[in-house]
Amino acid sequence: MTDQEGTRRPKYQRIADELRTAIQSGDFAPGDRLPGENDLMSTYEVARMTARQALAVLRGEGLTEARKGAGVFVRAFRPLRRRGVPRLAGEGWGGGRSVWAAEIEDRALVVDQVTVAEEEAGPRIAQALNLAPHDTVCVRSRRFVLDDRPVLLSVSYLAADLVRGTAITRPDTGPGGTYARLAELGHRPVRFREELRCRMPTADETGRLTLPPGTPVVLIGRTAFTEPGRPVELNEMTLDASSYILEYDFDA
Repeated sequence: MTDQEGTRRPKYQRIADELRTAIQSGDFAPGDRLPGENDLMSTYEVARMTARQALAVLRGEGLTEARKGAGVFVRAFRPLRRRGVPRLAGEGWGGGRSVWAAEIEDRALVVDQVTVAEEEAGPRIAQALNLAPHDTVCVRSRRFVLDDRPVLLSVSYLAADLVRGTAITRPDTGPGGTYARLAELGHRPVRFREELRCRMPTADETGRLTLPPGTPVVLIGRTAFTEPGRPVELNEMTLDASSYILEYDFDA
């Protein structure tokens, strides 16, 4: 960027640029308090609204978080590296391990807001699972909280006739989760397909994920298939985009 281009940028963006550079260079470490509105007003000789907008840019990028009555701090949360391919390997969940096991290491993971119910599939879910729209599906909904921070909402859909009366209909599906239970039922997943897209969150997603203003979400729709190619589960996930690094490592 040339000096002329820089001067054309709104002043709050230039202030945000300097603060961002300071965070990325380590001048402000995770957990450090950033200069407040009064500090920025004095340092840059700007109005309060300009200082407020500069801090809002960094919050919207997920770099900082506001603490009521204390100020704005560099986020100390360490993003979760989601390894899209190895996390679904059969030797993991087939051996009784969670698909999260290798990713969270020694971090604290809590699954809450768990509900399990039966509902009519409807056209969209029916198409994904090769069912009729009026067929019944088992719907498993839950929220994942990592290090006291909500990071993901997940809703799984499975044909009710396939899983009724099994551990899949319980809040805790047991070691290895849903995929291990499907394998025990003779419907072992052997292939997965994931589709990703991004958008801004709904009001419900913002509340359940405690998202700061301006934070987008990543939507991942994963379908699990058995050997004959039958889709046995559709899992629709909503991720806090600022909490994740999505890694895909595969051969050329």
